[in-house]
Amino acid sequence: MKRYKNLNGNSSVIAYEISPAYIDVLFEDKSLYRYNYLVTGIAHVEQMKLLAQQGKGLCTYINKFVRKKYSNKLKHANVSLT
Repeated sequence: MKRYKNLNGNSSVIAYEISPAYIDVLFEDKSLYRYNYLVTGIAHVEQMKLLAQQGKGLCTYINKFVRKKYSNKLKHANVSLT
């Protein structure tokens, strides 16, 4: 997973992984969620990908627009961050 830059300094997002049809987001509490085209919506997923790459606004966007519209809560072992 790629470490989230957190340019605003107040995000609970730690890391993310982008795939063509979804984005996985890892939070401080070690929860890992997948947001995909089918459940979350293409427009939301694409906006989340953009925000993740910019390093700011991702957590706010999730809280404001997608909240519980995730496709899966994933289990993870030791996640390697780059």
